[in-house]
Amino acid sequence: MAGELSPIDKAKFVAAKRAAQYVEDGMRVGLGSGSTAAWLVRCLGENVRNDGLRIKGVTTSTRIAELAREVGLDIISLDEAKWLDITIDGADEFDGDLNLIKGGGGSLLQEKIVATASDQMIVIADIGKEVESLGNFPLPIEVIPFGWQTTQALVEETLVSMDVLGRQSTLRMNGHRPFITDEGNHILDLHLNRIGNPRQLAMVINQMPGVVENGLFIDICDAVVIGFGDGRVEIRDINAGTVETDRLDFVETDNLFSDLS
Repeated sequence: MAGELSPIDKAKFVAAKRAAQYVEDGMRVGLGSGSTAAWLVRCLGENVRNDGLRIKGVTTSTRIAELAREVGLDIISLDEAKWLDITIDGADEFDGDLNLIKGGGGSLLQEKIVATASDQMIVIADIGKEVESLGNFPLPIEVIPFGWQTTQALVEETLVSMDVLGRQSTLRMNGHRPFITDEGNHILDLHLNRIGNPRQLAMVINQMPGVVENGLFIDICDAVVIGFGDGRVEIRDINAGTVETDRLDFVETDNLFSDLS
């Protein structure tokens, strides 16, 4: 039940519920892959059931695809959609320019492809994800398995000349084995502490052989919907230069929370 949710989960829920208002009938919608995106999918499912909302969803992870189908969303591939009206996703960090670090769940490649193929990208987050400078959250980079240690050494060597505080990297593990992405690749987490020039770093990393993509989302996010544990939401639109505040009533609907463990 909603009353038993933690303040962070309440914040994610109200942010997702407010962000769901961006979705209009007939839209093709990109859906993220994190825990915040799961809240959005539940809210959209409720709108489909209660209001007759008709949308086509494109997901960036198999887990969210399964949840979306369970709640009644029509899921298609990105190739079927060709282009998206909007993508709504979470973030591990965002700064004042709405630059992001994403990929904590390991789906950064598909998330970036889908977000870039959208007219608009909205991020939903709790206030704890806002930072002055990106980099406290480890920056994930997706690398192909072949020669990954060579790629890792090249990345760490290149970081010496970058505006970052830390240069350590670790191979992401899943138990005793390397974590494998949906595309069959590995993830290197870069422990940078602070990234002085995210745009430059993103460009340099992506030029390295063996690197598939990095978790810096630069000039992709259009607005962030920030949730608070007391039901408040704040909407920051980078293009309009506006900050809007709202408050959502916390209705404890059984059908929205019944599948939560």
